Amino acid sequence: MGKKIKNNLKLSRREKRKLHKKNHELYVVMYLIFMTFFIFLIYFAHFVAVDAKDQINSSYNMRQQNLAKLIIRGKIYSNRGEILAEQALDKNGNEVRYYPYHELFCHAVGISSHGGIGVEKSGNITLLTSDSPPAEKLEKEMYGVRNYGDDIYTTFDMKLQKAASDALGVYKGAIIAMEPKTGRILAMVSRPDFDPNTVSENWALLSQDNARSPLLNRATQGLYPPGSTFKIVTLLQYLREHNEDYKDYRYNCKGHFDLEDVRIDCYHGSVHGRVDLRSSFAKSCNSSFAYMGSILSINRFHKTCEGLLFNKNLPLDLPTSKSSYTLSNDSDTEERLQSAIGQGKVLMTPMHLCMLTSCIANDGILMVPYEIDKYTNYLGAVISETEPKKYGRLMSEEEAARLKDYMAEVVKTGTGKKLNGLNYTVAGKTGSAEYGSVKGDSHAWFTGFSNIEDPELVVTIIMEGAGSGGDYAVPMAKRVFDAYYSS
Repeated sequence: MGKKIKNNLKLSRREKRKLHKKNHELYVVMYLIFMTFFIFLIYFAHFVAVDAKDQINSSYNMRQQNLAKLIIRGKIYSNRGEILAEQALDKNGNEVRYYPYHELFCHAVGISSHGGIGVEKSGNITLLTSDSPPAEKLEKEMYGVRNYGDDIYTTFDMKLQKAASDALGVYKGAIIAMEPKTGRILAMVSRPDFDPNTVSENWALLSQDNARSPLLNRATQGLYPPGSTFKIVTLLQYLREHNEDYKDYRYNCKGHFDLEDVRIDCYHGSVHGRVDLRSSFAKSCNSSFAYMGSILSINRFHKTCEGLLFNKNLPLDLPTSKSSYTLSNDSDTEERLQSAIGQGKVLMTPMHLCMLTSCIANDGILMVPYEIDKYTNYLGAVISETEPKKYGRLMSEEEAARLKDYMAEVVKTGTGKKLNGLNYTVAGKTGSAEYGSVKGDSHAWFTGFSNIEDPELVVTIIMEGAGSGGDYAVPMAKRVFDAYYSS
């Protein structure tokens, strides 16, 4: 009898071990299911917060077409209430998207057809969503009547936009005007342009015009050698590496700088003589900055450029290109010297340069640029408003103050003198960026800000193939600043 009980006890222990093993396997399966569910929740939250807007705004999303059958697309306004885009009827009674100012806002406001560009694309889902009063909305839905879509008030200022457009004239290029303290884009002009009212009938011609690229928003997508405007970055790097002795810098400019078998010439063969750091920057001495490039740390310079958003996506709703800085320890002497003066393989978008200038004007803090002030329903009730948002600190307050001081000298005694002596103060930097194989062909650049003590407006200009930034881009900037300060 005792043996029989003992055997039963042994069997019970085996069963317990088997049961424990099964429980362990069950726990593993439950853990895997829980982890899968948790990962799915994270993905779903990320999709809702980050990707949903892009997916809904995609031109391939059929939901847009369904919404258009139920909603009358909302209007787009300027910051002062001028209608920039609205639904209308053509001469045949067909509903069309109408742009009262034709080419003036063609890249900024954009188009709603052919995949969309500009605000029409970034605000697409809002324009096709109705926040009309619930009772009114329900009644219309019951009777099969379309509701009015929500409206968008942009940051664009009519007076500044027109001044920038008139200033750019027949030149290819771009002009951007932005508030450094908020990031509000007040004007954005790109040329060549097009009439958005006739874009559908001219689509084949516009989309295949590779020589002019009229659909390209040069302000955010155009990539250009920044030329001497990049000396802002080179100067910052020199200040960082020579924080204690930068005031002792001296260089004797003979009109060129030679290192090994590479020669860098000053623009138009200018000879600047003995210069310090301030006058090197104000006179935009290529020789002096090429010399700086030869003694600066390549690795630290690259780190500075990365910190200033080179090789990175810009924090902007509109499509942008990445500015490029590729200098490394494997680069040859010519690329090293050319990079220091904004030539060689360095490429930059006008928007990026405008943001960098805004950062300097705003004591080293970059504000996220934005082009939409608020969303309202068709009756004007505010649904949401855009609050200015800090991107982050790209440089110290002391570094920004030094760069402000040097940029003020450019206008006071250097290549930006045509902006001196006005009823407002300006600090800035000019640039003449060589391109192509023909010696002397250059784009004209200017970037700067007004009211130096308390900066109010940043203006950045690129004129393709115009020549000297001081001769062409600076007078253009004056017209935009004048418009801002006119009553």
